[in-house]
Amino acid sequence: MDNQTKNLPFSLLFFSLIFSSFLHPAFCRGGVESYALPGYENDTYGGHGRSLIVKDQAQRSADVAKGYMTNTELGDAIKAFGQRCSNISRIYSIGKSVNGVPLWVIEISNKAGEEEAKPAFKYIGNVHGDEPVGRELLMLLANWICNNYMKDPLATLIVENVHLHILPSMNPDGFALRQRGNAKNIDLNRDFPDQFFPWNDDLNSRQPETKAIMKWLKEIHFTASASLHGGALVANYPWDGTQDKRRNYYACPDDETFRFLASAYSRSHHNMSLSKEFQEGITNGAYWYPIYGGMQDWNYIHGGCFELTLEISDNKWPPAYELPTLWEYNRMSMLNLVLTLVQTGVHGRIFSSDTGRPLPGAITIEGINYTLKTSQGFADYHRLLPLGGRYKVVATAPGYRSKTTAIWLAEAATTVDFVLDPEVTPEGNPLRSACVCDCGSLSTEGFVDFVRGAHFELSLILIVSLIFLCFLLQRRIRSNLSKQRQFVGSKRPVAV
Repeated sequence: MDNQTKNLPFSLLFFSLIFSSFLHPAFCRGGVESYALPGYENDTYGGHGRSLIVKDQAQRSADVAKGYMTNTELGDAIKAFGQRCSNISRIYSIGKSVNGVPLWVIEISNKAGEEEAKPAFKYIGNVHGDEPVGRELLMLLANWICNNYMKDPLATLIVENVHLHILPSMNPDGFALRQRGNAKNIDLNRDFPDQFFPWNDDLNSRQPETKAIMKWLKEIHFTASASLHGGALVANYPWDGTQDKRRNYYACPDDETFRFLASAYSRSHHNMSLSKEFQEGITNGAYWYPIYGGMQDWNYIHGGCFELTLEISDNKWPPAYELPTLWEYNRMSMLNLVLTLVQTGVHGRIFSSDTGRPLPGAITIEGINYTLKTSQGFADYHRLLPLGGRYKVVATAPGYRSKTTAIWLAEAATTVDFVLDPEVTPEGNPLRSACVCDCGSLSTEGFVDFVRGAHFELSLILIVSLIFLCFLLQRRIRSNLSKQRQFVGSKRPVAV
């Protein structure tokens, strides 16, 4: 092989390294983490189940739904709300049920549909098809906020400081069939990935309603949420299951925060906190009875979202004439739970000291084994914590020095912005993470601006040189292979 051929690969490597290092910042911008999750088979696990899951055959009759909105009527009501309250809302769907019914969501905010450095809350109703009170109350909640915006301080505070997302019915098929499960008779609150028993790793085997919720949490950075159920009167919080499958109190890292949130709902309720069965009207899920594949545990583990399971009526499917009373009993609780997002905890953003730009990172609280990620776009965080405590808040980001600050949460929330300094190598150069670049996300406009910049000529020369070298190498290889065939006859060449 002549010297030109020997040197050709090194020349290619040299130009490739220069070119790749030159373009690296543009292509590393805005890297989005994948939150793809392994699936687990739906199961109630070994027959565990609360007495509430026993089906009442009488509730299968058409009479039980008299006075409740049908799925068609609910869809029409959601669309009508969107038209009437278009100044503070938007309507969108997160997917469809097994039978193709859209899972409609109402977003309420003075900047609905826009990404902001504000906390987001979601309410989900009708997880179980035969527990329809939630779907009715959530429509009443949406209309109350719309009617009282700029009139009532609570409604105004929510609209201007929170992005509230309301999914009135997660299980429209089960509602139509008057059954707990969906159209395939799967309990949707047993269909999420479980931290203790991964009995199915196939994500595709999950129900479409479950997958819609999981996809929803990838798209929106929810701070907290609640699902509305029926059959008891209690605010339930994680963990919902136990590692040994026994019924006992199994606390998650944020047990105090969850007790605080559950109490905020219970104490505002007409009579939930007066319960004789549940002290203060709240309960740890595993202490009540263990379940696996539940939605609230998955939200906390994989979505960074603090979710409660709210049992809001003793009767799973009460007569429709009781709905106004149930609304009055739950109205202040539903409002106050959303307002905890702005009335407590520590909120803020993370910035880079060398660029001044938002820096996606993570927030931890000293002594609590839980990491909360910031949003990608604004690098904002909303860390819920009980009032009346002292906390040390730690902000971290790859390639940057962490910072810690002490706060005192007295009677209101506090705001803390962090400005992190890049880590420095022994040579004194900033150590930047490959995922934290100053260039933002790669886009068509960004690429056009890039090639129009001062480095356009150098980029063009490198590209043309690389293409030309590849052409020369290809010709040299073909020439060598042709010579080899003359010596080895019909033997096929092998590329190594």
